[in-house]
Amino acid sequence: MFDKLQQAFWKALTPDLVPEEVKAAADAVAGLSAEIVAALGGVDNLKSQQPLALTRVRVTLHDEARVDRQALSVAGVAGVMPLEGGVLHLITGLRA
Repeated sequence: MFDKLQQAFWKALTPDLVPEEVKAAADAVAGLSAEIVAALGGVDNLKSQQPLALTRVRVTLHDEARVDRQALSVAGVAGVMPLEGGVLHLITGLRA
């Protein structure tokens, strides 16, 4: 019980850093353009994706080495923040 309360507390303070319990399955059409998906290594490299706030998308990848950061920049991603476990935060602007 305390763990759930603590997680809810930190989620309220840092919504981008505490992962959600339920994540949407990867879908190339929902929230990510074809260029961004290709730069992330293709649909088969995506485990999940989740829109955050208005300007970011959290994606979980099978293999981070397949990410082409230059292609992400060309596709309109302003920034990429890598986290542990194959998780990337993409700063996409209002298109997220």
